[in-house]
Formats: sequence, C-alpha cells, structure tokens
Amino acid sequence: MRTAHMFGPFGTAAGYDRLTHKRLRGLRGRIVADVAAAELGAGDRVLDAGTGPGRLPLAIAESRPELAVEGVDLSADMIDHARHTDSAGRVTFTVADVADMPFPDATFALVVSSLSQHHWTDVEGALRDLRRVLRPGGRLWIYDVRFALKRAERAARETFGPTAVERAPVRIGRFPVRLMARLTAQA
Repeated sequence: MRTAHMFGPFGTAAGYDRLTHKRLRGLRGRIVADVAAAELGAGDRVLDAGTGPGRLPLAIAESRPELAVEGVDLSADMIDHARHTDSAGRVTFTVADVADMPFPDATFALVVSSLSQHHWTDVEGALRDLRRVLRPGGRLWIYDVRFALKRAERAARETFGPTAVERAPVRIGRFPVRLMARLTAQA
C-alpha cells in the first residue's frame, strides 16, 4: 500500500522505515534519553504523535516498560507497518489525525512528536487537541527541524500561554550545525 503524501523510495511505510531507521537512530536515542530522565511513574501514558513506522514508541516501551506507550499516525500504512514491527504488542497504535484524536481529555502524562510536525496541515488544531489529551501538568515535546517549528511555536504560545512554551536547540551526535530543536509546552 502506498502512502498518499509520500513518494519515491518513501512511498511505502516499509520503504520509509528502511531508509530512515538507521539515519534517525541519534534522534530516537536522544528522545528516549529525555523520556528516561522525565519523572514519569509506572502506568503513566506516553503518546507519540505522528509515529510513522513506530520505531520511537517501541524504543520508549523497551527502555521504560512500566509506561503505557501509544502511537498515532494519519497513515493507515504506517500504523499497519508499526503493528507488524511490534511483534510483542508493547505499544498501542492508532490511525488518527493529531488535530482530532480519539482519546479522552487528560489521558497522557507526556506527548512526544519527532519530525512529524512539519507535515501537519492544521498545526493550530493539532496543538489544541494535543493539549486536550494532556493531563494537568503534562508535557508536550515536539522535535523537528528548527525552521519548521516557527508556526508550531506561535500556535503553542496561543494554546498553552506564552510562559508555558520553551524552544531549545537539540544536538545529535557530532553534527556541527544544530538543525534540530525541541519545542516544550506544559499543560
């Protein structure tokens, strides 16, 4: 099955996963380390918004098995691939738009998103819905290329309030230019 918004070697979830799995290892490791350092308790729920082939929530579940980890993506192909990759059934994967998720209010202690935000067509709606599913005191971490976070940062300040949002560069490996950043917001 081809993914509608993807093309060429990225045209299928398996192709995308094959091309990005090793290349994104550093970013995935950084996010897993950030989650490990977060003060989350047993049973806390973590959501990966825009999970793609599901590698990040699988890595989180492996490093923190006491957490309930879930992933959402708009692409049914990506979710199908993620489910097949998770042979142990450690992560729940759902087809959903980040701007209209099927979760109750105040469900998650932490929402992470990596290299997905620049694909969102409704950034403002996505941030509103991500805030809705965060429990009080919950955190949202969006990792993306720095220039792509400008629209999300503006929307996050409107949604979460100006003092609840912070943007910081993310260094991954030996790469000399900091292309990545993390946008942090707290409910």
